[in-house]
Amino acid sequence: MLDSDRDFVDRYNHELIDIHRISTEPMEAHVYYLRAMIQDHVALTGSQWGQEILEDLRDFIGKFWLVKPKAADIDGLLDILRRAA
Repeated sequence: MLDSDRDFVDRYNHELIDIHRISTEPMEAHVYYLRAMIQDHVALTGSQWGQEILEDLRDFIGKFWLVKPKAADIDGLLDILRRAA
């Protein structure tokens, strides 16, 4: 979830989901996955906004939240997502 306005934390359903700020070192695999998703989006749509995010990903990364169901394990999310793709 890209939170450009930095107000998502006040609007999400605390009972159903957990959110985690995406940071570069502890979540490196998640950052790679996010980058790949944005690259795919840009390749398929020609999105200029997506290209801008890719070009400045280091600046944007702190504005992204990983959103997951409370019952899901954060370490197992990438395995689930890769199997679904």
